[in-house]
Amino acid sequence: MKGIVCEQIGQLKLVEMDPPSLAEGEAIIRIKRIGICGTDLHAYKGNQPFFTYPRILGHELAGIVEEIGANGDGLKKGDQVCVIPYMHCGRCIACRNGKTNCCTGMKVIGVHSDGGFREMITVPVSHLIKTEGLTLDETAVLEPLSIGAHAVRRSELRRDETVLVIGAGPIGLGVMAFAKYNGARVIAMDINDERLDFCRQWAKVDHTVHALQEPGQRLAALTDGDYPTVVFDATGNARSMTESFHYVAHGGKLIYVGLVKADIAFHDPEFHKRELTLLGSRNATPEDFNHVLEAVRGGRIDVGSFITHRAPFDEMIGHFDSWLKPESKVIKAMVEI
Repeated sequence: MKGIVCEQIGQLKLVEMDPPSLAEGEAIIRIKRIGICGTDLHAYKGNQPFFTYPRILGHELAGIVEEIGANGDGLKKGDQVCVIPYMHCGRCIACRNGKTNCCTGMKVIGVHSDGGFREMITVPVSHLIKTEGLTLDETAVLEPLSIGAHAVRRSELRRDETVLVIGAGPIGLGVMAFAKYNGARVIAMDINDERLDFCRQWAKVDHTVHALQEPGQRLAALTDGDYPTVVFDATGNARSMTESFHYVAHGGKLIYVGLVKADIAFHDPEFHKRELTLLGSRNATPEDFNHVLEAVRGGRIDVGSFITHRAPFDEMIGHFDSWLKPESKVIKAMVEI
């Protein structure tokens, strides 16, 4: 079968590889769609933490069950499924407390182990969700949207709260969409005017703020000087993550959704005088996937316009560099097999 390997920084190669064999508790999935994630792009550029080469990338996966043994989930050959790519141990303190998304031994498919840039992959049955009623495209974007949904759930967002989401990439857009879904008043911040336009059109945010045009003053004006009570930073940019402390209301929460390969420092008096709550949000749980699935199935999330670029699997390598360029205006690229 065919696969694409990231052999080293900036180098992808189409190769022939052996097909997977079935093991107990697993299923063989024939991959049909692969969403391209920021993680894939960061790994390709050499900026992804906890990453080694060579690696088969790809963790936003939709496919069809090719082969499966007896299981208690009712899955069978021919079922369309989404892959939950976070392989947890089930034994550590996080797993025992139901926080499988931050397992101490976490291995993410396509990051810490080989992923879905190939025609078939084996996955534990426990990490498959049947997506009856969804398209393959909708199935593939459940994973990135679930990261946004998890961040919103982690924030304990209340209806009618004022929320700021910094970063209008796919993850930030997912945060915006599910903050709106939860009834919040949402402000989007980014450095790109076209991305801010997309936030208004796709996520239906209430206001936008340009991050390089006196954002503090703009936020103060939009909130009568109170500032947002919940701020999500989905940039993965150290400077933005540092500056975000200044945008949170007194008594508010700051949630880091993006990951950066750097240290973050903050001014402790500002942190204390606000009695600010700082949270990290990592990955997602099956509960988040099912929440997103129902939202998409119910027509509450527009997947069609979320996907802006496409390529067949055999031609993906030729498109990959262009997807990194801002002028390509990529929101979500989708690979079809």
